[in-house]
Amino acid sequence: MADVLSVGVNLEAFSQAISAIQALRSSVSRVFDCLKDGMRNKETLEGREKAFIAHFQDNLHSVNRDLNELERLSNLVGKPSENHPLHNSGLLSLDPVQDKTPLYSQLLQAYKWSNKLQYHAGLASGLLNQQSLKRSANQMGVSAKRRPKAQPTTLVLPPQYVDDVISRIDRMFPEMSIHLSRPNGTSAMLLVTQNILTLMLMFSSLPPPPQLDIWSKSNYQVFQKVTDHATTALLHYQLPQMPDVVVRSFMTWLRSYIKLFQAPCQRCGKFLQDGLPPTWRDFRTLEAFHDTCRQ
Repeated sequence: MADVLSVGVNLEAFSQAISAIQALRSSVSRVFDCLKDGMRNKETLEGREKAFIAHFQDNLHSVNRDLNELERLSNLVGKPSENHPLHNSGLLSLDPVQDKTPLYSQLLQAYKWSNKLQYHAGLASGLLNQQSLKRSANQMGVSAKRRPKAQPTTLVLPPQYVDDVISRIDRMFPEMSIHLSRPNGTSAMLLVTQNILTLMLMFSSLPPPPQLDIWSKSNYQVFQKVTDHATTALLHYQLPQMPDVVVRSFMTWLRSYIKLFQAPCQRCGKFLQDGLPPTWRDFRTLEAFHDTCRQ
């Protein structure tokens, strides 16, 4: 009786299937050799034709016989059990456009990274359990009751501090014009002007004066996208403990738009995509990207 592995593969049928594949390849090669040699070794034309047809039919019958035998053995081989953690994702490796959609290789890399993360998380958990604080349930209950609730706070800076920070930043970026004003008395407003755009920045949660229109969108789609990206940058550069660093980082990011229409996309290398230049600037490297290329 044939040996069967635990994975469900019949080794004897598998060996016979390999031999059947070799026989099928040989019979197919004989068919092409027959076509290549043509009609030979007969004196009359009719005799050569009959011999060629008979020989060709015999070779085709051999191919059909070997193919049927291979199909029979393939049903006996069996199917390996799907014990791989990625299951049917292995079929992705058969994608003929692997260079364009490397899903399988990326999936394997993510799986290996997940295993490493699980391993290091287990080590960290063991170390933290060794250094855990010895508190009783009663002590934790008392501390939880006495813990004051966090109250919302607003960062209030003296006007002189704001003036000094803006003055230093103005000297750092001579290619931009930075004008500080206080239309509400104490709330600071920055008017930043470059060679291609003007930005208005409010340092207050209060609404702006009614004579200032800061909500109307630009008539140009490129500057509408820059406005959206600037709003995203303000949310990214958040460090309440160091407000001067926040303003300086944002101004450094904003300065990268001086070459809005001159810098190509770092991903596709094109200056225009859908009629627009690269409007996104990376928060860390300040490199230019199209919206569709930065993801």
